[in-house]
Amino acid sequence: MICISSDSTCDLSPELIAKYGIHIIPLSIVMGDKVFKDGQDITPEDLFRYVEENGQTCQTAAVNLFEYVKHFQDLRAKYDAVVHISLGSGFSSSHQNAKLAAMEVDNVYVVDSENLSTGTGLLVCQAAELAAAGHSAEEICSTLQEDAKKIEASFLLNRLDYLARGGRCSAVTAQGARILQLRPCIEVVNGKMVVGRKFRGKLEKCLVDYVMARLKDRADLDRRRIFITHSGCSPAIVEAVTEAVKACADFEEVLETTAGCTISNHCGPNTLGILFKTA
Repeated sequence: MICISSDSTCDLSPELIAKYGIHIIPLSIVMGDKVFKDGQDITPEDLFRYVEENGQTCQTAAVNLFEYVKHFQDLRAKYDAVVHISLGSGFSSSHQNAKLAAMEVDNVYVVDSENLSTGTGLLVCQAAELAAAGHSAEEICSTLQEDAKKIEASFLLNRLDYLARGGRCSAVTAQGARILQLRPCIEVVNGKMVVGRKFRGKLEKCLVDYVMARLKDRADLDRRRIFITHSGCSPAIVEAVTEAVKACADFEEVLETTAGCTISNHCGPNTLGILFKTA
């Protein structure tokens, strides 16, 4: 039997993790002098509260080699093989640590998702479906490595101060964006984050425009599933985005998930993205 594993940044909901039998290993969140495990003993709400009250950002830490070795050993005690889909190697040392750990535990296969959040999650779900269909670990890895190039992941940021605190943009840029109501789209391109189109206006309008820009009149979509992943947007905003998605393309599954602490720490509250595959 093949086990499918990933890290907490894949941002799959508890329901999807249970449905597909995914085993998750968490990244760490450093809040002041305390260390928490993403998705286990800290929530994005805790993180946002800390930042607002203290004016300081939290730090994130990759899964280390020791943690990966133990994780893989525990899984191998129950399964014939493990396929682990990691946060993209361009974003964290977690992938390299997982690769090193796999050298110490036999029948462990590590796939670079080249992505983050539910961009990784799309591959995790696919891996579980392939395993359930009887594919070998080698076949699953080969398919995922090809399909990683087909993931389109992007997020519309409501504010830039979290990126500024993390040193990913200047405070002047963040202040200017706030004054002008500019909301940039952050895209994953070739395994790295780049700034795409900027939208202007109220958040809900910008998000609908963003969805239309990403999906409208596309003939190359894999319509099996799309993720709407956000860091605490209101139900009304999520509903408006969902309706916009459905107006653009007839996806078999439109899945909503909440971003975990690692992703939320970099993008801040009220960020929302749509993540899908091309055919």
